[in-house]
Amino acid sequence: MAESKKPKGLLMERAPRTGTQLLPMTEGEQQARVRLAACYRIFDLLAWTESIFNHITLRVPGSETVFLINPFGLHYSEVTASNLVAIDIQGRPVRPTDHSVNLAGFVTHSAIHGHIQAAHCVMHTHTTTGSAVACLEGGLSHDSFYGAQLHGRVAYHNFEGVTVNSDEQERMIASIGDKRVVILRNHGLLTWGETVEEAFMWLWLLQRACDIQISAASTGRMTRLSAKVLAQTHLEAAGQQSQVCKAAFDALVRKLDATDASYRN
Repeated sequence: MAESKKPKGLLMERAPRTGTQLLPMTEGEQQARVRLAACYRIFDLLAWTESIFNHITLRVPGSETVFLINPFGLHYSEVTASNLVAIDIQGRPVRPTDHSVNLAGFVTHSAIHGHIQAAHCVMHTHTTTGSAVACLEGGLSHDSFYGAQLHGRVAYHNFEGVTVNSDEQERMIASIGDKRVVILRNHGLLTWGETVEEAFMWLWLLQRACDIQISAASTGRMTRLSAKVLAQTHLEAAGQQSQVCKAAFDALVRKLDATDASYRN
């Protein structure tokens, strides 16, 4: 970890592209915007929010690494397809926007999008039970229905302070390796996937495992699962079943659409 530096602000200060560097909106990007905006509203529905903080990002289809991120200052309940900000790997908006981007979100998410080719979607939360497990010396217990599905799948990255310094990116990527489920120690939870639906399912499993672990801790010790059971459950994890991932996410989108479809705007 690098020595302490002059503190940085939380706002990105990058001018948007101009002229021939502007990236036109494509149908693929528009579809990605609607899907990602739905995800933000689903997080709000599930109470996986932290005021105006945390992020879900999604790569825009195309040869260049460009991804969508929430406007800093808006609650997840205010995110829509049109107000998401498209930025490149240097943090520059690819077209003019009225919204700012959070620096910590950019540093974390650009590291993963830029170094893990399959990471099309990245999710990060600070839920109470998720952050509580992240603060435990022993980390996540795998002795539950959800935790067992994550056995052998979880990476850990040590806390270095608010993630605003780009020199942490290399260490973060080294910590993550090929794991799609990440516990940021003393901080929170993170998952990534090739689709929104996959990343969501990994986070669902992780969040539920944390909920159960913290609830069980107040009543007694969790019953240990055998190595054989853990190995079998690892193979049956919902996060690696694309049809299950899509079905679970689509069900929540339908629930969302039945009450408030304004995210599509």
